[in-house]
Amino acid sequence: MSEQQASQRITVYSDYVCPFCYLGRASLEQYQETREESLEIDWRPFDLRSGQRREDGTIDHSVDTGKDEEYFEEAKQGVRRLQEKYDVEMDLDMATDIDSLPAQVVSYALKDSEDYETWLAFDEAVLDALWRDGRDIGDAEVLADIAESVGIDPERVRELLADETHREAVHEQFRRAQQQGVTGVPTFAYDGHAARGAVPPAQLERLVEGV
Repeated sequence: MSEQQASQRITVYSDYVCPFCYLGRASLEQYQETREESLEIDWRPFDLRSGQRREDGTIDHSVDTGKDEEYFEEAKQGVRRLQEKYDVEMDLDMATDIDSLPAQVVSYALKDSEDYETWLAFDEAVLDALWRDGRDIGDAEVLADIAESVGIDPERVRELLADETHREAVHEQFRRAQQQGVTGVPTFAYDGHAARGAVPPAQLERLVEGV
């Protein structure tokens, strides 16, 4: 990849079940509307549930995450504030019982094998399915339906989930994110600089354009 090509991409670390990631993408979309040339999103998966995962990859909801009802209520209030600020339609404000790992496995495999626009359509459809429609994106059949809605053979979803190499590739991305110092999402990275959180479009503009 040339330096010019790299400069037209913004790296985004996120987890589909993070409401602030959904809001951050809305902010990025609003910033994109002010640009003459779009930035490609170089999406990197991140696992918010890493501390709750069993060896088989399932989530142990009995693990104490240190997040109590007061934490979640404050988070919900933050989501609602940003939802209003960015004028974002959302049906959910939290998705504590949904496992995003299957969606991340499929999305990362499609990112590697499909053209950018096809992957982006799937990625955005997954986000909308969860946050606007309240669908369980941890369910293989839901993911197959989402894929079909954007022109991808639903059988590919089942094949990707059945192939353990794709799951391992995502876990490797989780490890790399930690090694690179990413501790929370969304994290936007560009040209050696980063912004964390569902930051406003003006802050993304400063990150990318230095203004």
